[in-house]
Order: sequence, then structure tokens, then C-alpha cells
Amino acid sequence: MRPFVAFVFLSVVGVSRAAAADFPLPSPPNYDVNAPYAHWGGVYVGLNGGYGLGSSQWTQGLISTNIFTTDGFLLGGTVGFNYPVSAVLFGVEGDLDWSTLNGSAANCAVNGAGAAAACETKNNVLGTVRARMGYAFDRTLIYLTGGAAIGDVQTGLNPPATFGSTTKVGWAAGAGLEYAFSDAWSAKAEYLFVDLGSASCTSAANCGSAAAASVALTENLVRGGFNYRFSW
Repeated sequence: MRPFVAFVFLSVVGVSRAAAADFPLPSPPNYDVNAPYAHWGGVYVGLNGGYGLGSSQWTQGLISTNIFTTDGFLLGGTVGFNYPVSAVLFGVEGDLDWSTLNGSAANCAVNGAGAAAACETKNNVLGTVRARMGYAFDRTLIYLTGGAAIGDVQTGLNPPATFGSTTKVGWAAGAGLEYAFSDAWSAKAEYLFVDLGSASCTSAANCGSAAAASVALTENLVRGGFNYRFSW
């Protein structure tokens, strides 16, 4: 009996070794800890905030104010989508910000007769919808962006400091830098130039003798923010 058991055992071992020689076992996967970061793609939401420094000018006929400075802070939300093609990134991003940007020209004289009041321009709400194209160096993304801008432009004399509101659609363009400090979270800094074109101050109640003036507004925005990406 024992010789038979030994024979069976040796036979099984021999067959196993032959099978192993013919069908080698797969080697364990090779994980490259230095592989490029690959989590830029997908939908993301975020918060942004920053500072705007711009300019405005009131014009009525051949008379205009000097170009005066407008400035203020911005805070709002962001939503977007990234589609990576290798290291190149294509995407679209939208944001909506509450803004305190405002400025005024003292002794407003756009009607040609002079005025003791100041011509004041304000922007309380600003949104953009932009395309983004960038290049990822592992966790660091540099990008260019451009698209449409929409803002609430308020105009009026101060005093009496009553303002009319006009929604204007313009354009925005800029560039930015974003860094992913985890698989889902990233931080960014960007610059945008925004041109909202010219609004009209048509209300005599708000603009007095400067009614029908054309009011131009541009903004330079420097913003930072945090984004959270959903896995896909």
C-alpha cells in the first residue's frame, strides 16, 4: 500500500511541475508609484473668490468723463467639466459671483453743463461661461480660458445715490494654474479680463441730466478657489 501511495504522490508532483512549466503563473501586477497623475477628468464644483480692478467711463454725445477706476471683491461658486486627452485637457466652466465692484467720477459733467454729483458705476453680480484648454504636468495644470460674461451694471448719480440696473453680456478671457493636492481636491489661481461693453443710463430719476449716457465697464479679476471633482 505504501509503495502505491508514494507512486501516486510522485506522479501528482510530476504532473503539477509539467503543467507549471507549460502554463506559467501570471506575475503580480507592477504598480508604478511614479506614474502620472490621472484624475483631472470629470465633473467638479467649487468656490472662488478674489479682487477686481477695472475702469468705467460715461459718455453723452461729444462729452465724457475721464476714465475712472472701479474696484471691489468677488465671491461665488463654480461648476465645470474636464475631458483629458493624454496630458491635454479640454473643458467648460461656469461661475456666478456676488461682486462689490464700484467706482465714480466726481463732478460728473457728461451733459456739458456740469454737476455737483458723481457719476457712479457698480457691478453687483457677475457670471461667466468659458471653455478651458490646458496641459497637465502630473498634478499641476496650466490653462487658457475664454467665453461669455454676463453682469448686472448699475448706474446713477451720487447724490441721490439711486441706481438703474442693466444686464449686459460681454466676453471674458484669461489664464490660470491649478494644483491637485488629492485625488478629488484641487486649488487654483487665475486671471480674467472681462469686458461688459456699454450700458445705458436712461432714467432721469437715477441719472438726472446725464440720462441717456453710455456707460462702459471693464474688469481685471484675480481669483483663487478650491474645486472638488467627482469620480467618473
